Amino acid sequence: MKDFINVIGGGLAGCEAAYQISKRGIKVKLYEMKPIKYSPAHSNSDLAEIVCSNSFKSNLLTNACGLLKEELRMLDSLLIKIADETSVPAGQALAVDREEFSRKVTEYIENLDNVEIIKEEVTEIPDDAITIIATGPLTSDVLFEKISKLVGNNELHFYDAAAPIVEKSSINMNIAFYGDRYSQEKKKEESIEEWKERLKNQEDTSYINLPFTKEEYLKFYNELVNAEVVTLHEFEKREIFEGCMPIEVMAKRGEDTIRFGPLKPVGFDDPRTGKRPYSVVQLRQDNTSGTLYNLVGFQTNLKFGEQKRVLSMIPGLENAEFVKYGVMHRNTYINSPKLLNKEGNLRTNNNIFFAGQITGVEGYVESIASGLFAGINAVKELKQEEKITFPKETVIGALTNYVSSPNEKFQPMNANFGILPPLEEKVKDKKKRYEEMARRSLRKMQNLT
Repeated sequence: MKDFINVIGGGLAGCEAAYQISKRGIKVKLYEMKPIKYSPAHSNSDLAEIVCSNSFKSNLLTNACGLLKEELRMLDSLLIKIADETSVPAGQALAVDREEFSRKVTEYIENLDNVEIIKEEVTEIPDDAITIIATGPLTSDVLFEKISKLVGNNELHFYDAAAPIVEKSSINMNIAFYGDRYSQEKKKEESIEEWKERLKNQEDTSYINLPFTKEEYLKFYNELVNAEVVTLHEFEKREIFEGCMPIEVMAKRGEDTIRFGPLKPVGFDDPRTGKRPYSVVQLRQDNTSGTLYNLVGFQTNLKFGEQKRVLSMIPGLENAEFVKYGVMHRNTYINSPKLLNKEGNLRTNNNIFFAGQITGVEGYVESIASGLFAGINAVKELKQEEKITFPKETVIGALTNYVSSPNEKFQPMNANFGILPPLEEKVKDKKKRYEEMARRSLRKMQNLT
């Protein structure tokens, strides 16, 4: 085995991984195809180019992404340090001068003695050295095919059409009720009291149902069809819409289209009235611990702010905490829970690591965290040392655990408190609960650093 580590991809995850490897005294070959070749969304020849918002989200510790940034500061993240140095006024958020940020990252990496930057498109996955694949959601077509062969064609996803996800604790269960379709219809021989008692004791918690009255539905429908949508890149439009229809597009076909589609009320009775509701939104359990639920059939191109506004009109979601908004865009990512172990490398090949959005983490800070994790463990593998895992009570630990734990309905995920284990003692107030979870996380991190 060679005495260096390959890193494929000079984005946020790849640059952080290269730094973490370099600072541990190991040589790095960092491959970046720009400026020889650009993806459809990139235009800057620098490393760590930011192509969407310039915001790294909140700095508050009561925000999961803010807490993750603090964890990364404690772990000596180069990219978070440079983000702090190139920040611009953004209230309580960390926003950066995107060109200055990329320029400074490039300058720093170029000046590392043991990092060689190779500007060419990688068309074969090296097998002579430990390699981190951090090619992001817009992996080139040639490398996409090689990764497909490496992991299996059915384990690599090319487009991300995902429904919004909410924290279960934020759902109003005075309105919502558990049960699969038909399982909670009132039986003819049951009294109302017997029926309600049966529903109360029902064990099936895989679905939560949110019933509409006609008036509620019509108000929701009107806002849904008139809400603002995201403008997709030209290269995304054709392939995405062939595979999945956004809820707002379906709704525009007619007032009753979604009411006889994903929101059909057939098989449900509203425990508040004992009658069939006008329409029903179903939420499906999204993680094994049952703390997250996704809105069934709600793939959408609505802007995130519009999703919050419109979806909060659904009865029972008026105070919902959205841990992930619906998305429909090109996003190459692997089926990480099946393919990766807890240390970030392939279960079938200890010399291959994945990092960044291709693993199913979403967001700038999350990608940086993934690169840091992969960089550290790639060095551990090279030195034949025991690899690390971070505590699940930390955001970085919860994210890495999320992308490597069994999950039949796996989809990309941002940092959020819903993927962390709950506190030992229940705290009803959300802000206080998040404060306690943040304190717990930082205590765990202090024990590591």
